[in-house]
Amino acid sequence: MVAELAPELEFLEPKVDVARREDGTIILSSPHPLGPGVAQLGIYLRHWAAAAPDRAFLAERDEAAAGRGWRELTFGAARMQADAISQGLLDRGLGPERPLMILSGNSLRHGVLTHGAMQVGIPVAPVSPAYCLMSQDYSKLRHIFDLVRPAMIFVEDPDPFAKAMDSLDLSGVELLDGGAAFDRLLATAPGEGVEAAFAAVGPDTVAKYLFTSGSTGLPKGVINTQGMLCANMQQLQQIWPFLLERPPVLLDWLPWNHTFGGNIVINNALANGGTLHIDAGKPAPGLIEITIDNIRRASPTLYYNVPAGFAALLPHLESDADLRESFFHQLRLIFYAGAALPQDLWQRLEAVSVQAIGRAVPMVSAWGSTETAPMATAVHWAIDRAGVIGLPVPGTEVKMVPNGGKMELRVRGPHVTPGYLKRPDLTAEAFDDEGFYRIGDAGRFADDGAPVKGLVFDGRVAEDFKLTTGTWVNSGGLRLAALSATSPVLQDVVVAGHDRDFVTLLAWLNLAGCRAFLGEGEIELEGAAASDAVRRHIRDTLAHYNQANPGSSTRIARILLLTAPPAIDANEITDKGYINQRAVLESRGDEVRRLYAESPDAAVIVL
Repeated sequence: MVAELAPELEFLEPKVDVARREDGTIILSSPHPLGPGVAQLGIYLRHWAAAAPDRAFLAERDEAAAGRGWRELTFGAARMQADAISQGLLDRGLGPERPLMILSGNSLRHGVLTHGAMQVGIPVAPVSPAYCLMSQDYSKLRHIFDLVRPAMIFVEDPDPFAKAMDSLDLSGVELLDGGAAFDRLLATAPGEGVEAAFAAVGPDTVAKYLFTSGSTGLPKGVINTQGMLCANMQQLQQIWPFLLERPPVLLDWLPWNHTFGGNIVINNALANGGTLHIDAGKPAPGLIEITIDNIRRASPTLYYNVPAGFAALLPHLESDADLRESFFHQLRLIFYAGAALPQDLWQRLEAVSVQAIGRAVPMVSAWGSTETAPMATAVHWAIDRAGVIGLPVPGTEVKMVPNGGKMELRVRGPHVTPGYLKRPDLTAEAFDDEGFYRIGDAGRFADDGAPVKGLVFDGRVAEDFKLTTGTWVNSGGLRLAALSATSPVLQDVVVAGHDRDFVTLLAWLNLAGCRAFLGEGEIELEGAAASDAVRRHIRDTLAHYNQANPGSSTRIARILLLTAPPAIDANEITDKGYINQRAVLESRGDEVRRLYAESPDAAVIVL
């Protein structure tokens, strides 16, 4: 069914201009003109500090805090703290060539420090804490450090990062902790220098460097300008005009060192006078429970997540009526991105929504990358299934180029990066001769006869492969089909079969889903992987899927359950839970060989 929009929810009318070329290339663009927006994000902070100084901008859990246990930073206080930080950083000589690096999870200090730096032209480089806390060799951290050459590093809690910091040459670098050193920064009295530096910041000023690993190799530093970030917020306000009518209430865990959490989520609260409750949980065993508790304490009006997050959350929503009530009672919109959402998860979300409030909360998505700030296309109308990634947002052009039987997507617009930090070679490779960014994804029309119904994500161009028969395998589509068929026990899968005779899967179990399926209170990952009931469920459901999909490009022959988590050092996973297929297949060659052994071992499920 199509979820009816809440009575007060209004979207921009979906429209698209389509230009077709003789070589099969298609150019899509929005006929809605992009409004002027603002010159830098700091203007939003100053506006809301004046218009709603006592409204909470950011909040983090603090059991000693009054009310429901949230310590809040109001817009008025955030403005004062940001100005003090701006002056303190300028006094220390930070600037465009002397950036600020941040090694911290999401927090009030992280948030206000970021905006205090950016509003006076000091680039911020937030780095994944996993490169310090989960890495064994710190190679990615050292690579990023050498690229950025920061004048200061903020490490909110120094003790867990001590070994990682010892791996760096910190000569001439000031370390800022979240204690007395941060308090001294906040005590700085802002002067005329802050206003002069603030006025000098414009659309071309570098706001931050965000690091993305890509398919292989070391992280790339994506230059994010103020113009990119502000254009994306203007685009969001135009496609979702309801944001201007009622400030959003957000609860979110997505890390600020990634574009989804660090640009879309926090900037949504900033631009629209909303409140972001920082969720210290995560879709992982032992951490999803923190998210559950936070939902009980802060009911969102708009909820962002990635498919892995919804997969971890759903078993709890399905089994706990009070949690459903807390989650849905003021929820107006559910947004997913970061990876394709299996249709099974979509249907389960609709079902728990109907249980809670008698109707399905609308679900939408968008598409883009770190290089597009990140939103390039978005859904701004009611849809009835996962997979649709929307239409180009105002000011954006999307080029569809024929490539190996698919249509490769490329993007051009004011929200697209000017390039990569200190890598002109990578920058040149990333753009075609018309200035379109080569994002590496494929798309197709949801309805060839009606482009206005939007694009459907059609996988990564580089992830599709051929079997020895010459048959192409759509890796992304097969991944979604396998997750839907085996629901709720699999968290994610990687499709193997390049230059092989048949398709196989490497898979990770969804521990919460296994517990719900087995009806047991406690089970460890290894136990779930060895469980006869879980293995039988996977075998039976995939056998049923194979009966309906017998072709060599769709039939799954074998599956191996993995108990070792994806490794961040090997580029297998990002902080937001996205699995890098190519990296997994390269780093887990032994497991792939087990899948294709002439006589597979007992752990391999043969279909």
